Amino acid sequence: MHLIKDALDFGPWLDAAAGSSVGAGPLPRRENQDNFLLIDASGHAVCLSRQAPFHCQVPGWPRGHVRAAVLDGMGGHGQGREAAEAAVQGLLAMPACLDPASLAARLDALHTRLQDGFARSTPAQARPPGTTLTLLEVPPGEAPLLYHVGDSRLYELADGVASILTVDHVPATVYAMRGALDETRWRAAVHGEHHPQISQAFILGNALSDSLQLDKPLRGLDASTLPPFLAHLGDRRVLRVRPGAHYVLASDGFWACDDPLALTARWPALCAGKSAAQAVSALFDDFLSDPPTGLHSDNITLLALRFEAAFSAPVG
Repeated sequence: MHLIKDALDFGPWLDAAAGSSVGAGPLPRRENQDNFLLIDASGHAVCLSRQAPFHCQVPGWPRGHVRAAVLDGMGGHGQGREAAEAAVQGLLAMPACLDPASLAARLDALHTRLQDGFARSTPAQARPPGTTLTLLEVPPGEAPLLYHVGDSRLYELADGVASILTVDHVPATVYAMRGALDETRWRAAVHGEHHPQISQAFILGNALSDSLQLDKPLRGLDASTLPPFLAHLGDRRVLRVRPGAHYVLASDGFWACDDPLALTARWPALCAGKSAAQAVSALFDDFLSDPPTGLHSDNITLLALRFEAAFSAPVG
């Protein structure tokens, strides 16, 4: 397991740390196909390269700007680790963004560029690669910007409750968008149990319109496409943060078990009063020392962020 907490400076208003592991379970994965990225307020960046921590300095990074992302490479499609690493390298080269529209435009362009590159290099008979991407872009002194694709998640841990702030891009969500699942059945299917299927991924594309046909572009889900009970959880939005709360970006290996809600319900108490690094350590220690019942072996990656102040919405 790699715990990333030192040599990073997020300024006086933000605390952040990351951890990643090949995982646990009866048949642990042979490699860690997850990845993450932290770029601190001075442009110091850390991610995984060939499954090991890699540090670098981002040239021209604006002082005080922060970027945090978690990625889960799709191992079942092949080249999952490579897809996640390629996306991280693209994020390292992508300029800092100040509003949701410019962030979405930059990331959609990166998706297209990487998709085209993998299409040229992937054998015709192989399944195309992909990765989840759940990212927070934090301009100096302003509210974070969220960009989300796939089934990794963003959690808010506050007042003893673990609230999920993203919508999983899975078949149950597609059925809910079509009116075939109500809120109760959607929550039971998505949050109450674990399914490995995914309906949209970075680099791969989306199957949101037709589950049998893959479309190359990504679709940002919002109030115009999501059912009313999910309309406030759009994929590309300004995030309202609560000072002192922990915001956790995590890959789905953490809830790939018989009772996902019971596992994540422990998180707020485990993180209460802790720094970001202490919170990451507590969540990993809890999971690895006592893996949940019915665990499906998978990689696990988690970033914790703790904001010390409320912020205004970005201009633009």
